[in-house]
Amino acid sequence: MPKLRPRITEDEFEVVKKYRNRNKGIAGECDAVGIDLNDVKHYWYKGEHYSINAKGSGDISLQDVMSGIVEEMKSYAPDYPSILYPNIPDPHLLVISPADVHLNKLCSAFETGDEYTIEIACNRVKDGVTELLKKATPYNIDKILFIVGNDILHTDNAKSTTTAGTFQDTQLMWYDAFIIGKKLIVEVIEMLLTVAPVKVQYNPSNHDYTNGFFLAQVLESWFSKCDAISFDVSISHRKYFVYGNNIVATTHGDGAKETDLALLMAHECSQWNNCKHKYFYIHHIHHKKSKDYMSVTVEALRSPSGTDSWHHRNGYQHAPKAIEAFLHHPLHGQICRLTHYF
Repeated sequence: MPKLRPRITEDEFEVVKKYRNRNKGIAGECDAVGIDLNDVKHYWYKGEHYSINAKGSGDISLQDVMSGIVEEMKSYAPDYPSILYPNIPDPHLLVISPADVHLNKLCSAFETGDEYTIEIACNRVKDGVTELLKKATPYNIDKILFIVGNDILHTDNAKSTTTAGTFQDTQLMWYDAFIIGKKLIVEVIEMLLTVAPVKVQYNPSNHDYTNGFFLAQVLESWFSKCDAISFDVSISHRKYFVYGNNIVATTHGDGAKETDLALLMAHECSQWNNCKHKYFYIHHIHHKKSKDYMSVTVEALRSPSGTDSWHHRNGYQHAPKAIEAFLHHPLHGQICRLTHYF
């Protein structure tokens, strides 16, 4: 004989029907912790005969979930003194992008001929940026565009896989890599701030789509009390920065087709008609590639990361390892490329 479903009480029925109404369990919990019941949009309610996952009528956006955490982090952010930068004659924009660092990638010279650890990765980023700044010394720099993201963390979860689930050889636990990555980028940004005001632009990527975004949010919170830095760390896959007569766009490169980027810029950047010089810096492929698509130059950047087992087995190896930077004149566009090789 089938088991009969228990008859629920009238009170329990009202909870099911109108779960946002004040009832003893939920209202009591809200009163105890000082939360307005009307602000509760999502919760679990456990009754005698059922368990309800309740959602409010209003959708909860990522911003709703994140905003409280970010605001709390900002309250603990370090204080940075104001920096008075001199007026720069004949100014230039310096674009620096440590592309596809893959901090936690494990590479063994025994198999691939290429040793790469998280210590080597950090040293390459810091040394590369330091040397690029030296190479840029002859130019007057009044703004730095610093690109972050682009597979900085290598994996996206506790299972050592990418966002899509592809297993990766790693050296450390994911949380160690995250903390080291944060410390590394903070140190690099502080280095850049000694030269000029900095704009940080984040590119979501296929290896660490979620963790990379979290890292970018942490960085923005960390520097929230520094008036010499600004951030564009939204989850948008293509971002545009206007400097004089330049549009400098960046994306990871795993999404939209390279041949479509020029047209996408025309649709998405409001300054398209006002700028003569247009560039798209892309990443993802770990080797140099540059091509003009009518008025838009699409250029892929080299990576400083080593060769792991998968890349060696498939022959994706021997491209020069480097960090690159570009100098843009407000009127004449990209006038110089700078490269530091490893």
